[in-house]
Amino acid sequence: MNGEIRALLARHLPDYRVRSIDRLGQGLDNTVYEVNNELLVRRNKATTPEETRQEVARLAAVRELSPLPVPEVVFADESGVIAYSKLPGEPLNRHPVADPRLLARPLADFLSALHGASPDRMRDLAPLDTYPAPTLLQDAELDYRDVEAHVPEDQRHLVERFLGEPPPDEPAELRFCHNDLGAEHLLADAAASTITGVIDWTDAAITDPAHDFALIYRDLGPEVFELTVSHYAFALDEADRARVLFYARCALIEDLAYGLSTGPHHYAEAALTHLAWTFG
Repeated sequence: MNGEIRALLARHLPDYRVRSIDRLGQGLDNTVYEVNNELLVRRNKATTPEETRQEVARLAAVRELSPLPVPEVVFADESGVIAYSKLPGEPLNRHPVADPRLLARPLADFLSALHGASPDRMRDLAPLDTYPAPTLLQDAELDYRDVEAHVPEDQRHLVERFLGEPPPDEPAELRFCHNDLGAEHLLADAAASTITGVIDWTDAAITDPAHDFALIYRDLGPEVFELTVSHYAFALDEADRARVLFYARCALIEDLAYGLSTGPHHYAEAALTHLAWTFG
C-alpha cells in the first residue's frame, strides 16, 4: 500500500519529497497514512468518485463555517484518496485534556455555526440521514446481546432498562451536522485544554442535531454536555434532550460491540468507562 501512496503523491505533488509513510490506523471504511509528519492521506475503501468530489466541496464549505480548525484538502483522487494538511494536537479519546469543561464554549460555538447553516445550502454537499429511532434501538439490542457478558453485572440492568423503553419521537427539524463527533474526531492540546481541530467529515449529513450532542454526552459526560448546551445558540427542549440520551446510549453500545469485535479495543474500554454516566 505504501507504493500506491507514493504513486499518488508523485502524480498530484510531483515536486514533493517523501521521507516517511506511516499507517496511522484503519476503521470500517477508511485507512489513514501519515506522510512526513505533515500530510494525512486517507483512503476510503467504498467511496465513489462523486462522493469524493462531494466531500472535497463539503470540507471547503465547512472551513468557511467552522470557528474551529478543520482539515484543508491538499489533493483528491477519484480512487477515493484524499490528502489533507495535518492539524496540530492529538485525538481527545487517547489524550484527555486537563479540564474538559474548558471545551464546552468552543464546542458550543462550533455546533452553533454548523447547525446554523442553511440546510438548503448544504443539501448538495451532504446526504440526508433519517435512520429511524426504532431501527437504531433494534440494532443496539442486537449489539448488546453479542457483548452482554462483557458488561459488569451490576450495570447490565441500566442497559436492559434502556432497551426496554420506547424510542423517542423523530425530530421536528434537521440540520447540517458532523454526525460522528466522538472524542476520536476532536484534536486537542491536552495541557492547555483547547480543541485544535475537528476531523473525519465522511459521515457529515443533514440530520438531527441531537446526534452531535449525543457523542459529547457519551464521551465527555453530562457536565460538559450541560455547559455546551448553556452556550449553544439554539434551545434544546425536553424532546431534544431525550433524543440526545437515546443516541448517546445507542452509540455507546455500538462502540462497545465494535471494540470487542473488529475495532481497536480502546473503543470498548472507553464504552465501559462511560457506561455509568451515559445510562445512569
